[in-house]
Amino acid sequence: MLHDQDLNRKCPCGSSKPFSFCCEPAVEGYKPASTAEALMRSRYTAFALGQVDYLINTTAERYRNPDDAVILSEQIQATTWTGLEIIMTEQGKAEDETGIVEFIASFEAAGEAAQLHEKSNFRRENGHWVYVDGEVEIRPQTA
Repeated sequence: MLHDQDLNRKCPCGSSKPFSFCCEPAVEGYKPASTAEALMRSRYTAFALGQVDYLINTTAERYRNPDDAVILSEQIQATTWTGLEIIMTEQGKAEDETGIVEFIASFEAAGEAAQLHEKSNFRRENGHWVYVDGEVEIRPQTA
């Protein structure tokens, strides 16, 4: 359980909202993400906080693999997420069935700073937003 009694603790997703009022309800399973962008933000937060089960559960069933937990755990241990910037969203609102979110996630791994630039595809499955796939580019952090 991630609940933090510090109501002023900012959410890792960069929204400037308190964690308890932003991504925590989705990551903890109390309230599903209402939009594709909210799901993307909560997945970034899950990566930052090491919430492997949430990452698996919010991936489209068709794209899940038996070794996802091991791979995600290794990635999480080797990576420190340092910032998120939403570039654009297309559809993905509460009434939509699909959506696209383009973002840049900054991180550090093996002592190097870099950025993950992704254009992610989302869709509704069983009434909930899930991550489908994305076009990913990793690039060194520019000063």
